[in-house]
Amino acid sequence: MQRQVFAFSGVLAPRPGERGNQPLIEHVLRLGRDRRTAEGPVRVCYVPTAVGDDPTAVSVYDRVFGNRGDVTLSTLRLFPRPSEPDARRHLLTQDVVLVEGGSLVNLLAVWRAHDLPAVLRECWEAGIVLAGTGAGSQCWHVGGPTDALGDRLAPLTEGLGLLPFSNNVHDADGELPRRDAYRRSVAQGELPGGYATEDGVGLHYIGAALAEAVTVRPGAQAWHVRPDGTGGWSERALPTRPI
Repeated sequence: MQRQVFAFSGVLAPRPGERGNQPLIEHVLRLGRDRRTAEGPVRVCYVPTAVGDDPTAVSVYDRVFGNRGDVTLSTLRLFPRPSEPDARRHLLTQDVVLVEGGSLVNLLAVWRAHDLPAVLRECWEAGIVLAGTGAGSQCWHVGGPTDALGDRLAPLTEGLGLLPFSNNVHDADGELPRRDAYRRSVAQGELPGGYATEDGVGLHYIGAALAEAVTVRPGAQAWHVRPDGTGGWSERALPTRPI
């Protein structure tokens, strides 16, 4: 099976007339359907660990997808205990594992306490589409800048490392401190080179290679950022397909 990750920056402040994150989620669903070998609804497991299994976040997905005939939605909660008695078995029956944004540090700590990194790698190897926004984007990479440790951005390199790159999300649209902090960390060797996404942009990886970048916002961009060998950094804008 083809190993796939779809890592994206959610639209934090939709402009008038925009549909926000919905087109990105629909793209994830298409990837999940494409991997299926049988007819039937795409099976999606929503994982809201990074927001502490916030009931409000869960209710949004239940409301949007719970009654759709083309989607079978489940939620894996880990607070105060796993909602699935056998999380490994449940995740391995899915077409898509969709991870919410929030605290990257807490997400990784809780996952490791429940031995989920090995299970998620197994899902990846089985061809289940791993997807997420924000922290749910960065977690599949080596890491990236995060403010989950305090009141300033700091590089974190404790991601699952399925993808051997760093990742920055919300790379523009008023997030210049995040943009600058990411490039500075790459230049200083605190983070490996990697990929940055502005709001509304997603990265589709096949195996450990970037296959394409997509966007739901005209003009929004993805960037390849790497050290330049002289203590600085270089960046290259990536072709970004509208969806």
